Amino acid sequence: MNFESEQFLNYTQKYKESLNDSTFWKDVSKRIDWFKEPETIQSGGFDNVDFKWFEDGTLNVSHNCIDKHLENDKDTTAIIWAKDAPGEYEHISYGQLSKEVNRVANGLKKLGIKKGDRVCIYLPMIPELAYTMLACTRIGAIHSIVFAGFSAQALRGRIEDSQSKVVITSNVGLRGSKQIPLKPITNEAVAGVDCVEHLVCFSRTDAPYEKTDIDLTWDEFLDGTSDQCEPEQLNAEDPLFMLYTSGSTGTPKGLVHTNGGYITYAAYTHETVFNYKKGDIYFCAADIGWVTGHSYIIYGPLANGATTVLFESVPTYPDASRYWSIIEDLKVNIFYTSPTALRALAQCGDEPVTKHDRSSLKVLGSVGEPINPEIWNWYNEVVGDKRCPIVDTWWQTETGGILISPIPHVTPLKAGSATRPLYGIEPILVDATTGEELTGNSVEGALCLNRSWPGLARTIYGDHTRFKNTYFTQYPGKYFTGDGCKRDEDGHYWISGRIDDVINVSGHRFGTAEIESCIMGSPHVAEVAVVGADHDIKGTCIYAYVIKQDESLSDKEVQDSILLELTNGIGKIAKPDTVQFTTGLPKTRSGKVMRRILRKIANNEHDKLGDLSTLSDPSVVESLIEKRKELIK
Repeated sequence: MNFESEQFLNYTQKYKESLNDSTFWKDVSKRIDWFKEPETIQSGGFDNVDFKWFEDGTLNVSHNCIDKHLENDKDTTAIIWAKDAPGEYEHISYGQLSKEVNRVANGLKKLGIKKGDRVCIYLPMIPELAYTMLACTRIGAIHSIVFAGFSAQALRGRIEDSQSKVVITSNVGLRGSKQIPLKPITNEAVAGVDCVEHLVCFSRTDAPYEKTDIDLTWDEFLDGTSDQCEPEQLNAEDPLFMLYTSGSTGTPKGLVHTNGGYITYAAYTHETVFNYKKGDIYFCAADIGWVTGHSYIIYGPLANGATTVLFESVPTYPDASRYWSIIEDLKVNIFYTSPTALRALAQCGDEPVTKHDRSSLKVLGSVGEPINPEIWNWYNEVVGDKRCPIVDTWWQTETGGILISPIPHVTPLKAGSATRPLYGIEPILVDATTGEELTGNSVEGALCLNRSWPGLARTIYGDHTRFKNTYFTQYPGKYFTGDGCKRDEDGHYWISGRIDDVINVSGHRFGTAEIESCIMGSPHVAEVAVVGADHDIKGTCIYAYVIKQDESLSDKEVQDSILLELTNGIGKIAKPDTVQFTTGLPKTRSGKVMRRILRKIANNEHDKLGDLSTLSDPSVVESLIEKRKELIK
């Protein structure tokens, strides 16, 4: 694929038309089964932060994810549950899904839940999570899913902020044979919280748990409920769900997504970006506790009638071949995961990949952070056998779905670049200081969006002023993503990471992703995370945490290799003042590196680390602190 290919030239023409043709989003909305089709496609905008989509249309999201498939695809598998135990799978048809979702919807009604009420879901990656979120959408309740790994304090804050009437949890969660005690965490979270009227607990195992006065077992919750439930007819702008994401103030933001715009955009982007075709087996390895799981495990795929894999375990259990064994077992066609997971797996060598049949794969995806070219090439060559296009997707919790990404067999690929915007999306770069738009190619600045799109969150729950101030005041009339970005000579976009992840060293600005990508060019480095640390002269210096490819290598040998890569890739000014070697990095159970913690350690703020309960291995932090103390000596 090249920039002169017929496919790409067609894309550029269609892209221009999508920005100028007022019927573009109306045509996209026709993929949705509306009870009342919208006549007003879009109104409002960024100036007053009052944008709306399809506002006079009515629909139901669960109807679009289930009911509309029942006539022709009732027996088609909707969800394949890949259980924690290797090789154990459960296939759930659209017909079965309909019955289970309806029973849960009626169970919620029995508890008095109605349109507009909030339901907090704190469940592991089990089918009941999908049933519950879809049941909420069926009756017009607003779900707030909290990642099943957050601490009691974090869970409590989200319950109180959303004023959830019902909390649904499990006795335990299973992750790589480990049991996460979800019920004790939930009991602590809801203690004394007045808004919670009922606590429903599903038993993932037969492990006993302590009940509260407001407890119901899953069987009690569903007792006597019918498997028939008419879907509520909802306005397109009615809230669908709220999802909390980190804020710069430390206070999580409850972002609100709406019914019509969100499901339209999730379905459209799922089909477009992954080149989804009827009958494909689709495997997104994220957790539903994050937006990727909402949009690209449940809502987007099911709205398209796809078969989607729900993965309960972790990529390294029982060994580093877990993803690839699932792909072989289920004949997966589309695979979507994070660069962090790929880096960890690449460190284990090629053999865990190559011993499994991956011939069913046709598209590979990357999500969550910029993917460095070295891992992109490994993904392409080893996992995809150089025959599967890689869609390096850029988007956010706020955006509801993918905004910048290659389109398979259409967009020319560059390792490490998110490439081009999707149809209907208008990204622009602005000078971070002056706010002036940077036109043309070969420019770098703050990434903004110039117009709204259907999937964009509408507000922060209970605080629209914060929503405006966070995203629309720094560059008036534009949505500010918070990310830095480069548009190269070919018009491809390269995400450099959060603006606050840009390190200013003696007046020179470096994106952490850029530095990390260079360091990963060393054959002696398995994984790296770079942060800024306070420096008396420079203001900020570069501090690198490095995992060696081979522990037998000397520190000096690896450091020399790193310096060579940085010198060649950026310049000697990018040399880290400190390289701290480690055997592990602080990561959440979903694989996200917690750079906030790394910054605190680098700056010797060991008493300000905050909540560590979301980490997959909190002991890593203690090891890093001790090593930091040794370096200071």
